[in-house]
Amino acid sequence: MTRDATIHASAVLIGDTAILIRGPSGSGKSHLAFELVLAARAGQIPPCLLIGDDRVRLARDGNAVMVHTGPALEGLIEIHGLGIRRIDFTPKGRVGLIVDLLSDDRQRMPEPAALMTELHGIPIPRILAGTADHALRLVFATLLTQPYGELR
Repeated sequence: MTRDATIHASAVLIGDTAILIRGPSGSGKSHLAFELVLAARAGQIPPCLLIGDDRVRLARDGNAVMVHTGPALEGLIEIHGLGIRRIDFTPKGRVGLIVDLLSDDRQRMPEPAALMTELHGIPIPRILAGTADHALRLVFATLLTQPYGELR
């Protein structure tokens, strides 16, 4: 592994794909992570576990970017109105989707190039969302649908 970096973000693992949730402080990163965990428990999406909340570590591993929880924050998530809570977690995952909250780049019909970004030199699909609630619907859509050009 190379290029370790700790960033202000949250991450969850859905199935075998880690979703990295970025955005400014107060944008809803923790809220979105917890909503995805709840959706999985309700059977709406595949199983979902927290990787990390607030700060995560990124490292390139070959042709992948791995996201890791920090040891001091393992299994901890901030729940608005309740404070810091303990939750089931997994220590790492391979980043397969990035959600950028409160993005100024969001559009109703984004160009395909806007739906990709690079992390440590690796191209990764991304969602440009306004709020955490809007992002939740977009993550569901990403998990449950295919891009128009990829219809079978």
